[in-house]
Amino acid sequence: MKSIIKKVVYFISLIIVLPAILTFFLLRIFDEDGALSAHSQFLSVLPGKIGCYLRSAFYSIALARFDSTVVLSFATLLSHMDTDIEQGVYIGPQSNIGKCKIGKDTLIGSGVHILSGKQQHNFEDLTKPIREQGGVFEKIQIGTNCWIGNNAVVMSNVGENSIIAAGSVVVNEVPAQSIVAGNPAKVIKTRT
Repeated sequence: MKSIIKKVVYFISLIIVLPAILTFFLLRIFDEDGALSAHSQFLSVLPGKIGCYLRSAFYSIALARFDSTVVLSFATLLSHMDTDIEQGVYIGPQSNIGKCKIGKDTLIGSGVHILSGKQQHNFEDLTKPIREQGGVFEKIQIGTNCWIGNNAVVMSNVGENSIIAAGSVVVNEVPAQSIVAGNPAKVIKTRT
């Protein structure tokens, strides 16, 4: 019965966000990531469970791989079209999600930043402003069944069944079944 109610609420949510979906697809012709960012900012401020359902309905249509069971909390922003979020993922409030793939059943705390790699900005040329030097966006892979604690910053891949302690800064790849902590994050224990 519960799953039927969820499906009905999801369908109603799709109808409610239909205008946002239509404007997104129109704006996407000119700038995909810009259209996603604009709609993400608008949808992020919708409060409570209703906001979670509306965001889920929008992203399940707008993104190529976004499962309708994902919980995307208040004030969380997505910035890249090339983002895949699988079934059963929870993303806490005030998080920023860059170009990434988040495996199923992963829990992400509040205020987590998943950056699009470590080379988003070049800064070698002292004669040019950093904003004009370009950079490279990398798709970060977060494995299945991971837990990323509050206020962590992730710039590198995280293996499945891993735990990232709150406040950690992940700059190097995290092996599967690892518990990491610190800045820069280091393996403090293995979960095998």
